[in-house]
Amino acid sequence: MSSVGLLYVGAVLFINGLMLLDVVPARAAAAMNLFVGGMQVVFPTIIIAQADGDASVILGASGLYLFGFTYLYVAWNTLTGASGEGLGWFSIFVAACAVVYGIVQFTHLADPVFGVIWWSWAVLWLLFFLVLARGRDRLTRVTGWFTLLLGIGTGAVPALMLLTGTYVTGAAPALVAAAVFAACFAAAWVLGRPRQQRSGRVAAGTMTGGRTDAEL
Repeated sequence: MSSVGLLYVGAVLFINGLMLLDVVPARAAAAMNLFVGGMQVVFPTIIIAQADGDASVILGASGLYLFGFTYLYVAWNTLTGASGEGLGWFSIFVAACAVVYGIVQFTHLADPVFGVIWWSWAVLWLLFFLVLARGRDRLTRVTGWFTLLLGIGTGAVPALMLLTGTYVTGAAPALVAAAVFAACFAAAWVLGRPRQQRSGRVAAGTMTGGRTDAEL
């Protein structure tokens, strides 16, 4: 994933995290999802079209679609009022693919830090699946906090490091990254548990077209 594209992945995850936490209204987040989702679909298409069959280039671009279609799906649900089950089931597909992309980072690309990042995204998209497809409303605020924190930790920070030439990878940095993302999950779990009974149900509606279980 390019450093510029990764920066905007961080931005949209940050906004969507705030949306799940009832800080940003769903319709106010739709524009960012449309912009980044479109970018993550158009750019990899151009890259693949110009790859001249280079498998490594195609592999690197292919994962971008997983994010692009997720954000476009969020925008679609928000603007049309569609329910979130489709997005939820797509999210478990994304989570499974993210596990594979993480393995590829370790085995083929020698970048264990991004292997850890891909696996953290797998956990995040698994949470989207549980909230949207399985109706686990009590996890909505946990998911919101984890989305927000990963937007910073897996998007903005590594993107800025790549852009400034300070990014390093290897076993030791990967262990640090794993510890950071475990801490992010623990923090999300703690921060997301309090007010969950009421606010969690309302926030879940933002990714399901604005309707909570009580309204369906």
